[in-house]
Amino acid sequence: MTPDSTSAPLPSRAQRYRATRFATLVAAMVNSALAVTQIVAGWLFQSQALIADGVHTLSDLVSDGVVLVAARKASASPDRDHPYGHGRIETLATVVVGVMLAVAALGIGWAAVQRLLAWEMVSGPAPAALAFAVLTLVAKEGLYQYTVRVARRIGSPLLHANAWHHRSDAISSLVVLVGIGGAVAGWPWLDAVAALVVAVFILHMAWRLVFKSAAELIDTALEPEQVATIRDAIACVPGVKSAHMLRTRKLGNEAAADVHIQVAPRISVSEGHQIADEVYRSVRASFPALRDVTVHVDPENDEEQVRSVGLPLRPEITECLRGAWEGEPELASVEQVGLHYLGGRVHVTVTLRLDDEDAGAQLNRRAVQLAERLRQGADFKDQLGEVLILYRARTRDGRS
Repeated sequence: MTPDSTSAPLPSRAQRYRATRFATLVAAMVNSALAVTQIVAGWLFQSQALIADGVHTLSDLVSDGVVLVAARKASASPDRDHPYGHGRIETLATVVVGVMLAVAALGIGWAAVQRLLAWEMVSGPAPAALAFAVLTLVAKEGLYQYTVRVARRIGSPLLHANAWHHRSDAISSLVVLVGIGGAVAGWPWLDAVAALVVAVFILHMAWRLVFKSAAELIDTALEPEQVATIRDAIACVPGVKSAHMLRTRKLGNEAAADVHIQVAPRISVSEGHQIADEVYRSVRASFPALRDVTVHVDPENDEEQVRSVGLPLRPEITECLRGAWEGEPELASVEQVGLHYLGGRVHVTVTLRLDDEDAGAQLNRRAVQLAERLRQGADFKDQLGEVLILYRARTRDGRS
């Protein structure tokens, strides 16, 4: 079960644990009663298939315990040693459940093969064994329906795996029912064959659980349609020119992602940060299972453009500026130096203070007028801070 991509908010870790604990305790009580009933009935009525199914149910009881412990550990909040939380405990527990299933399947299969090899000694089960097979089938299917509803509601892959565990039990009980019925009808070896089929089916389910969970442990990405949902959520944010290097990974019932977004190359650091925050909110709103989203802000697509590596930083450039303009009156008028690292080069913008009082006063009045018009026309006056109007001189050839 992969993290849900719907917009419905996920329950908290505490809520998920309480729901998982209750559903698992219900399953444990049912499995306890069934295991004892099946094994005793199988022994009394000479049904190896019913005994095999009882052992299978007993293994379910152990797996219920694993689910309980794992759910409790996974519900813990992130800490210093586990900054991404404990969601992988659920994944690891699912692997354990799968391995336990495989061991049980091999034991059941070996016993069935031995009985088939000694076919002349095979005796059929009593007809009363049929009633217990029907009882098991109904109980296991009921457990599946109940558990899978809870798993879907809280988004728990571990509980979902346990639900399918119950469904596999129901199917194996159906096979047992057919085997016992055939044996009662005069084919006693069919009971052992049914036990062997159950073993194969359990082994198949174990392989699916282990394979899927092991893939998650090595940081498997989300499904393509889920990644597409994330990309759409990023693309709808104003200011995002493109998104690249999007990486996702599953963390139990949750997920994490990191992405690089390209913004206009000369915007301020704070604007870029604001866009990144909006990307975070947009992605979380469209995909609540993403508990951790890291957004890198790029002024250009660093997958395609020349990387600005090894270029001088601000201390070196300002020192160069002081040396180049030494003795020039404009050096004392420098108010701000802007640096933009684009296309493998550093672009420098120097803002100078106008010392010509007449020219300065005229430009200043005009700047104040323009700034005030912007302020009055804004729908976000309360959120608008300082407005600076800068003039940039150009030479006759149009270069600044």
